[in-house]
Amino acid sequence: QVQLVESGGGLVQAGGSLRLSCAASGRTFSSYYMGWLRQAPGKEREFVAAISWSGGTTYYADSVKGRFTISRDKAKNTVYLQMNSLKPEDTAVYYCAADQVRAGWGTRNLNYWGQGTQVTVSS
Repeated sequence: QVQLVESGGGLVQAGGSLRLSCAASGRTFSSYYMGWLRQAPGKEREFVAAISWSGGTTYYADSVKGRFTISRDKAKNTVYLQMNSLKPEDTAVYYCAADQVRAGWGTRNLNYWGQGTQVTVSS
């Protein structure tokens, strides 16, 4: 079992930066993935980024590629999402998630979820 707690959300101006953190606790499998999804009012949930815990391989949605960077600190059991060049369309609740399987992060419910953190980007 894994418990996830997000932090770092807030209000920023367009073009600004924000870093989200997600701390994991509890027993974990030897190999799993952690990452981020987001959902804005009136829009479907979408995949943002993910990282393999063991190898550090990263995965990004096309909409954030080149602007967002996902990383992890294995000693702290924490994953980060550095968000640069933020746009108003990035406004959403961002959820940290973890799963044993990489595929399907944008289309299925994952095994573990945080409660979400609000990111608001003003024009």
